[in-house]
Amino acid sequence: MSEAAVLRVSGLSVSLPTPHGRVQPVRGIDFSLKRGQVLGIVGESGCGKSMAALALMGLLPESAAAAGSIQLLGQELVGADEARMNALRGNRIAMVFQEPMTALNPLHTIGAQIAEPLRLHDGLSKADARAKALELLDRVAMPQAAQRMDAYPHQLSGGQRQRVGIAMALACTPDVLVADEPTTALDVTVQAQILALIEQLVRDMGMAMVLISHDLRLIAKHVDEVAVMYAGQFVEHGATDGVFAKPLHPYTRGLIAARPSLTGVRGQTLATIQGTVPALHHISNACAFAPRCAHAAAACSAAPIALELKGQQAVRCIRAEELA
Repeated sequence: MSEAAVLRVSGLSVSLPTPHGRVQPVRGIDFSLKRGQVLGIVGESGCGKSMAALALMGLLPESAAAAGSIQLLGQELVGADEARMNALRGNRIAMVFQEPMTALNPLHTIGAQIAEPLRLHDGLSKADARAKALELLDRVAMPQAAQRMDAYPHQLSGGQRQRVGIAMALACTPDVLVADEPTTALDVTVQAQILALIEQLVRDMGMAMVLISHDLRLIAKHVDEVAVMYAGQFVEHGATDGVFAKPLHPYTRGLIAARPSLTGVRGQTLATIQGTVPALHHISNACAFAPRCAHAAAACSAAPIALELKGQQAVRCIRAEELA
């Protein structure tokens, strides 16, 4: 019997009010994750990646509305009240935010912030929570962890603050970890250290993880499956090796071609995808990528296009097989 999914997302959409009417930054995404499995969501800025992460956590803006289904260990999260979400956030599902300086409270020591979810969710005493917080700092390889316990966020480097954010997220051993651009503000060396650390801890603790990034190089190294997101939809989804070896959607191919290469010819112009991600109120109900796609046909803009399985990958393109 196959292992049950820890997280199952079906038809997840998010709508927001704007001066142009309600728009959908997330439009009907589907995926499921088992323990120890890592899904990477990749795409340009403005494609809906972070909004999808906030929907998973129940942290959407008050004016936003989620539809579809998010099931965490069989519990439906879409429509759950704040009390129920508070009981789950930081406990069964946790998040590592993009910028740790804004995610951490500047008025409290890092030891107190890591200990807080342990006291709230696990009922530990102040002394026991502090001891566990120190263990967590050691586990995320914080230099001089004991001395850092009473430091404030502004007294730490960017890499150290991100380690604190990871320790907080892992404190109660959640079933699902959502990491939204967790290394954007860090230098390349620290990026590699942080992602290797997160990957190891996810495997060791038996969690499932959603890793959101615009960096295909990092995604290729650290995830089992990759979902390529454009204009609020998954346009390609499959095993990481397969997607990077044989991308089927023109957008995926464009992203991969645009990666800088150390073996490229000096002075050679990098490949680019012409145009930009459309504004939310200009997104087409058919193929949103068609206006930027060199392979677009009239049929691409005529009707909505479903995400269909083509071999080992699912792709949202009526010309995928032809172009491959």
